[in-house]
Amino acid sequence: MSEDEFTKLYKFMQTEFKTIHEQLANTATKIELNNLTNAIDAYAKQTETYMQEMLALGHKVDRLEQWILKVAEATGVKLSA
Repeated sequence: MSEDEFTKLYKFMQTEFKTIHEQLANTATKIELNNLTNAIDAYAKQTETYMQEMLALGHKVDRLEQWILKVAEATGVKLSA
């Protein structure tokens, strides 16, 4: 192989390696972005579920408080705050 052919091959390989490196870097960035997006989505879902559970619990507490007040009134028990 002549020096000129070797130089051409070397330049070609450098260009190819640079292209491959850029593609791998872009792929890694996309994977990291997808992982972050999935983590945010999972956290948002957990937060939504938690808020729904707290809302249901609040309604349950309100209902129980109303029942307690009715029982206290019916039995003549005075409740203090």
